Amino acid sequence: RKERISFAGPYYVAGQQLMVKSDNDTITGPEDLKDNPDAKVCSVTGSTPSENIKQYLASEGQLVLFDVYEKCADALRTGQVDVVTTDNVILLGFVSESDGEFKLVGEQFTEEPYGIGIPKGDVEFCRFILDTLQENEDAYIEAWEATAGQVEGTETPELPEFDECE
Repeated sequence: RKERISFAGPYYVAGQQLMVKSDNDTITGPEDLKDNPDAKVCSVTGSTPSENIKQYLASEGQLVLFDVYEKCADALRTGQVDVVTTDNVILLGFVSESDGEFKLVGEQFTEEPYGIGIPKGDVEFCRFILDTLQENEDAYIEAWEATAGQVEGTETPELPEFDECE
């Protein structure tokens, strides 16, 4: 993507994590997947998380792929899969809507910077965005705490160090 557009930020650094049913005490992180070769792990076809998780699997047969994460959450709810994996902030949305049925386990095992896509080489607009983010850090914190911060166990992030505008 960086070949076609520029990015302002990052404004958040997500990380890949695992989501399981709340009563699942067997899977506590990606390392447990090889030890549980019958555990099915769901992600989205062609996604970076679907590729990242492969190194933790006993076999590729553990991986179940759908076109959207909502189908993975449905498959977890119905017991067709045991784990869903993608960026933690996406999973937090599913956890918050699950009425306690889902939980996140383990630590983030990747770093996924989220930035704002802008026209390639628009340094002036990039600097404007970064200045606006910096000047409105309180609003950033409020937005987090009103959304993802409502999920038990989350910590309010600080604005990450910004990349240089190019």
